[in-house]
Amino acid sequence: MATDVSVEIADTALAAEARPLVERLTADAVAGKLAAQDATLWGTDAEPEASIRLSWTTLAESSRPLLAEIDALRAELHAEGLDRVVLAGMGGSSLAPEVITGTAGVPLTVLDTTDPSQVADALAGDLDRTVLVVSSKSGTTVETDSHRRIFEKAFSQNGIDPVTRIIVVTDPGSPMETAAREAGYRKVFTADPNVGGRYSALTAFGLVPAGLAGADIAALLDDAASAFKAVSLDSPENPAVVLAAAIGAAHDRGAEKLVFADTGSGIAGFGDWVEQLIAESTGKNGTGVLPVVVESDDAPGFVDAGADATTVAVGPGVDTARISTDGPLGGQLLLWEFATALAGRLLGINPFDQPDVEAAKKAARALLDGPAGGPAATPAVVDGSIEVHPSGDWASAGVGNVTEALRAFLATAPTGGYLAIQAYLDRLDDASAAVLRTELARRTGLQTTFGWGPRFLHSTGQYHKGGHQNGLFLQITGDSEGDLEVPERPYTLAGLQRAQALGDGQVLADHGRPVLRLHLTDRAAGLVELVKAVQNLHQGGRA
Repeated sequence: MATDVSVEIADTALAAEARPLVERLTADAVAGKLAAQDATLWGTDAEPEASIRLSWTTLAESSRPLLAEIDALRAELHAEGLDRVVLAGMGGSSLAPEVITGTAGVPLTVLDTTDPSQVADALAGDLDRTVLVVSSKSGTTVETDSHRRIFEKAFSQNGIDPVTRIIVVTDPGSPMETAAREAGYRKVFTADPNVGGRYSALTAFGLVPAGLAGADIAALLDDAASAFKAVSLDSPENPAVVLAAAIGAAHDRGAEKLVFADTGSGIAGFGDWVEQLIAESTGKNGTGVLPVVVESDDAPGFVDAGADATTVAVGPGVDTARISTDGPLGGQLLLWEFATALAGRLLGINPFDQPDVEAAKKAARALLDGPAGGPAATPAVVDGSIEVHPSGDWASAGVGNVTEALRAFLATAPTGGYLAIQAYLDRLDDASAAVLRTELARRTGLQTTFGWGPRFLHSTGQYHKGGHQNGLFLQITGDSEGDLEVPERPYTLAGLQRAQALGDGQVLADHGRPVLRLHLTDRAAGLVELVKAVQNLHQGGRA
């Protein structure tokens, strides 16, 4: 594959509308200023944050000293028979390593969940061959700290000294760096602190776990370096400028959603990474761009996209894509980072803060003070293996079963709104839940996203609270067959998972958004029943 990145705007009307924005960005030399890390590009209010968040633009070169360090550690680990890498990280600490290793075809076990079954599965792997990479920018991420505590105990119980098996990636001076050095963990990598989590793919957060797993991270940096030459030019041919202008022009015409489909890019899971980048960077102040990741270019939401959405092919262009971007992973990472930052300027927002993320964390922490992750909740109705828990006055008339609840809930959707499905389940064992996206998108005509909780809280969660307030939120929770204690903490994983779901639901309801939580008392049976309930909705058009 060529190392150059490319952008094509197939929608001629959109290309015409974007042209003045391309000319403006070029005339103002914005791309060159961004490459030079000019913090004034987003206005005076954004300048303090931008001034400490722009080192990502030159990571293709500044991260190269890491390569030898990672290679040496990997060789050392392999010499000891340690070839299974488990990554504990959330958001920017997990999404980039997962796409890098998935694209490279090398194994990496990613823990970005609080589901006890999924964590138990990771624990059930061969601990004699396992190293744990604990990755957190702040050094205080509750999920990641829980994983570290659980694995540390498991190593000890199996006669393994945990300090020989734990590798830490964090910002310098974080509580995690201090604790890791005091504990004597095997290796501590400190990342560039002047890079935000969602822009950190080419820092130690992306490179350490991917490199230890066996991905060719040197080639990744080479591809990014090649792309940098193109995206830093002040030229109307700059692909990042063209892409940012198209995003801005589409938003101006009312298409505040980007629908992503892979069309043969050769990249595995790119949509999950770009979803966080765009949603968290732009979704604030009541505006922004919502990424909608779909299964293919013939999926609902893509082939039938309306005026509120712009379709994007990741890979070669297709007839149904208004925009396409192509190139290798390293180039695509940098292309979308540059384009997102430039689009932030066009939208008039600061692309480097996340003012609404803390609200859900605060609500979850408050619920953790109670038993089992919060007070018991009485369902409005129980239908088979599904408990129905509505929030808001939309269900005040009462509902008799799951289909009726869904129908009443979906009726609240405004024109041009969206549906977010939030599954606080095991994304491996309960993977069939993802079919709900296509089923509901097909039946409602709404742009529909699907996120695994709590990982989406570190991704699209910012947009849900800070972006366009036209979303409705379907939460799916479930009883766990087993649970895991979090050592030296007063909660279990199941309790933490429940608190995160209820806390985020509470914050969304406080924003006046419709929330419906469906709790599966038997996960396998409940998912089957839920799909049937969805299929019983009116066919065609909005349910």
